[in-house]
Amino acid sequence: MKLDTTTIAALAERLENCQLQQQDTTKITDDHPEMDWDDAYAIQDEIRRRKVARGARVIGLKAGLTSHAKMKQMGVTTPVFGFMTDDYAVPDGGECKASELIHPKVEPEIAFVTKAELRGPGCHIGAVLAATDFVMPGIEVIDSRYRDFKFDLKSVVADNTSAARFVVGGQPMSVAGVDLRTVGIVLEKNGQAVAFGAGAAVLGHPAAAIAMLANHLGARGECIPAGSLILSGGITEAVSVQAGDVVTLRVQGMGSTSLRFV
Repeated sequence: MKLDTTTIAALAERLENCQLQQQDTTKITDDHPEMDWDDAYAIQDEIRRRKVARGARVIGLKAGLTSHAKMKQMGVTTPVFGFMTDDYAVPDGGECKASELIHPKVEPEIAFVTKAELRGPGCHIGAVLAATDFVMPGIEVIDSRYRDFKFDLKSVVADNTSAARFVVGGQPMSVAGVDLRTVGIVLEKNGQAVAFGAGAAVLGHPAAAIAMLANHLGARGECIPAGSLILSGGITEAVSVQAGDVVTLRVQGMGSTSLRFV
């Protein structure tokens, strides 16, 4: 690590205050170009500690920048990982207050719910599928705290991978006998289809993102507990939204989930 604990705490406070006050900021690597990956995840961990200390519960995990479309859109080449707290959850068909966000975007995802612990190193797609209770449609609302949605990989890791809100719903489906690579999705905004894709857009197989997350956590002495909800990453490019928009995700064989921005 290159940063001391005081700097890490200050950067975590800066980024979380941006989220809580709906204000953007320049990316933190502008001020700390020397920071490394351990620093970035340490800042994210401090944000999580701050939220939990105020009474929030961590209810899920997420992989980000896992599709080639997202990597190209954001100018990066490696997936990133973050967490989700209970205040990020929106009920299926519920409302999301646009005023609480800076410049929100949505992306269609396949959500996994585990029935067994997953621990790296050496976690692979087969292990993920064996540990999966069911999968279901999920929409993640991302909202980078960085100005103009411009960041590098270390900055976005520190910012908890732009996590802001999410909704899951539809018809939970067992992974048995389903090829998640070929499962098709349609993302609609205000009744119009705005993005199409298939599961293979996420690292060739959505479960690959979960395996990478387990291996990432394993290197830190952590694991994915049984009963975890995990968003496997955007299948398509993110779509900008604003107050008044209604977003629906339809996933082949899994029904749909939706939310409204107000």
